Amino acid sequence: MNKIILQTGLLFFFFSVIYFTQRGMPLEKILLNSFVIFIILTSMLSIIVIGIIKAINRNSLNKLGDYSENLAGKTKNE
Repeated sequence: MNKIILQTGLLFFFFSVIYFTQRGMPLEKILLNSFVIFIILTSMLSIIVIGIIKAINRNSLNKLGDYSENLAGKTKNE
């Protein structure tokens, strides 16, 4: 998962380099702006993915608990 996030960040880094180059900016400003976009995008994607993974884990643990209670005969009707 980290590899996908890093590659997506690099893709947007190079797209931003192309975009800022076409606008005629100095090289230092191009690289700085592109690096900032890379860091922000990679951080946001990492936080989003961590949240999604935690939600999936929480949901699967709740389902596992429900299944184990039903197998043990501990239902709400008893």
